[in-house]
Amino acid sequence: MSQLIDSVNSRTQLVGQNRLELLLFNLGGRQLYGINVFKVREVLRTPKLVKMPRTKECVIGVAHVRGQSISVIDLSLATKGRPIKDVDNAFVIISEYNGSVQGFLVSNVERIINLNWDQVTAPPEGMGQANYLTAVTQHEDKLVEIIDVEQILSRLMAIENQLSADVQDKINQQGALDFSHVMVVDDSSVARKQVCRALSGFDFEIILANNGQQAWQKLQLLAEQNENLSSTLPLVISDIEMPEMDGYTLTSKIKQHESLKHLKVILHTSLSGVFNHALVGQVGADNFIAKFDPDTLANAVTEVLQEN
Repeated sequence: MSQLIDSVNSRTQLVGQNRLELLLFNLGGRQLYGINVFKVREVLRTPKLVKMPRTKECVIGVAHVRGQSISVIDLSLATKGRPIKDVDNAFVIISEYNGSVQGFLVSNVERIINLNWDQVTAPPEGMGQANYLTAVTQHEDKLVEIIDVEQILSRLMAIENQLSADVQDKINQQGALDFSHVMVVDDSSVARKQVCRALSGFDFEIILANNGQQAWQKLQLLAEQNENLSSTLPLVISDIEMPEMDGYTLTSKIKQHESLKHLKVILHTSLSGVFNHALVGQVGADNFIAKFDPDTLANAVTEVLQEN
């Protein structure tokens, strides 16, 4: 099974073409779920698990994989489903998010599919946060639900959202800003809240967009209303992997648009370890940082804005 994804790094050519690959799996039923291959290190049969005291119910143990201790999360339990049966014959997806490595227990791994981001859409409205979905798509007439792993992890572990006193003091010393807005683009509600909290020390209003397509539409409308948009909205902070339009494509469109090309773009992503720095420069992004450290984000914002 590890051969299924042993060429993950070679898949970087898909990024920037508004394309992605999903690893499909299920959690004991017929419903298919997906996770971006870029976030997957390997897939293996369930290794020996050591149960740890005082952990969340869905954290079913710790595995030692290639010299590293990794918490293993029953993904069905974590999404309010039933525990996965026959753990010994199940699979663990080793994944890296926001600089941390964890394993997700799933009942079975199906295949990898290749598709365009414009084939991926936001979940239907009214499903609420408890569904843990960030997007949905169709494959062979079957619905594939893409799980918001960042939301799951935020509920299981404490993630620091506050700026340090030193960084806040640095921001305060800058004085008043001569612009009023910044745009934040991310399909994860948890990630949007984290970014907004990290930016709360700045004196500007945040315009939110749930994906690249929505951000592009908002920016075009704002450009029509303001000939010198960069004077009031100089910066876009965008995730990379998003339904309908990814962050690379959004950046490229911004930089090629006559009225938007002066906007600064920071790409902000949980795609740890596999991002393509050459492509970041190719699409014209002004900075690239991995999620999620509030001080790193705030410092990157400060540096980019000082260039204006």
